[in-house]
Amino acid sequence: MKLAILGGGGFRVPLIHEALLTDERGPRVTVLTLYDVDRDRLATIGAVLAEQAHGRAGAPRVQLTTDLDEAVRGAAFVFSAIRAGGLTGRSIDERIALDEHVVGQETVGAGGIAFGLRTVPTVVELAQRIATLAPEAWVVNFTNPAGMVTEAMARHLGDRVIGVCDSPVGLGRRVAVALDLDPATVWLDYAGLNHLGWLRGVHAGGRDHLPRLLADPARLATFEEGRLFGAEWLAALGSIPNEYLHYFYFGREVIEAARALDQPRGAFLLAQQQRFYDEAHTAASFLDAWHQARAEREVTYMAESRSAAGAGERDSCDVEAGGYEQVALELMAAIAGDRPATLILNVANRGALRILDDDAVVEVPCLVDGNGAHPVVVSPLPDHAAGLVCSVKAAERATIEAALTGSRLAALRAFAVHPLVDSVAVARRLLDAYADRLPLAHLRA
Repeated sequence: MKLAILGGGGFRVPLIHEALLTDERGPRVTVLTLYDVDRDRLATIGAVLAEQAHGRAGAPRVQLTTDLDEAVRGAAFVFSAIRAGGLTGRSIDERIALDEHVVGQETVGAGGIAFGLRTVPTVVELAQRIATLAPEAWVVNFTNPAGMVTEAMARHLGDRVIGVCDSPVGLGRRVAVALDLDPATVWLDYAGLNHLGWLRGVHAGGRDHLPRLLADPARLATFEEGRLFGAEWLAALGSIPNEYLHYFYFGREVIEAARALDQPRGAFLLAQQQRFYDEAHTAASFLDAWHQARAEREVTYMAESRSAAGAGERDSCDVEAGGYEQVALELMAAIAGDRPATLILNVANRGALRILDDDAVVEVPCLVDGNGAHPVVVSPLPDHAAGLVCSVKAAERATIEAALTGSRLAALRAFAVHPLVDSVAVARRLLDAYADRLPLAHLRA
């Protein structure tokens, strides 16, 4: 079975490769094709994978290519993991937003809209090419902003594109451990959009264990979301939010913390990863150099939020436990092997959340089998959560409209209606600054 990864020179590709090496569920991936437009990065990641596979039986044959058609043709699965504008773009996204005193994280608020404006045209072209060359392929989308991008690609791929994120599964794992439950045996009542969801129930043994967790500040303090949000606010919500909701609930504190840092995370990653790609070929081991760079990257994840909340460093188990690559392989195994599984995924709504139309991509539990991912109808969101979901979905859709039609007015609307941008005047300045610094020339009046 052939798996193609678009963005194959990306830093996190070895995580997927390692998961493939240890996966025993089958059917096995026998050919792994990495596609990227950057030959040097592609060669570096190829060298990391070669070391990683050394001496390990059953390793897939790795192919490197800068030809998109060659990569896609014959693939049973295509993983989309591109970054339009690279980390330079992300760094600019964050800095422009912070200069206007608004959240600039790459998937949330102004930064996410800017990222979407330049990413959506590219991923739609990819979706069209996949639909032509590999119409039976399943596309697993990692490209951020994941919900928005999955919805844009679905216009050409329908239900054969499925978005993956590791935030919900990570939250579920941490909560289960805090409750002394086996993460593999719990049912998570989780719903929302990508990076905008809430865990409303943890079911095992015929009952919901979340209320006893919310009533126990000591247990809440044992995991990241409990420390980020605090026991009082979690009790007020009656749920546990995805970690990215910290940008919404504690926006002023996060902005202050981010502006106090020496550099935004995007700028840090740009320098750190450029150093890895520049120096890996002179290191004694490509793989060791990658592991060292990855460890440095992971411990700084959401540093501004943890700083604002006084949450301390990330737990080592969260750094080491694996994330989106494991979700992707579980998804791939369920479809390719027609072995039913339950996963939290980004898929077309199809009535799962009644506040949104059927085509809106949402993040909810899904039953997955050989026919794809089928969203489970979940209980209604409370009003405060429903309001956020509808506002953010409106901003996502205005971003898609602007990216595909070139409408500057749609782009302005995307910034202005987002709940993390509090002024039309600020929205206008953000749009002007992004258009001046980034490749958004497709926008017109």
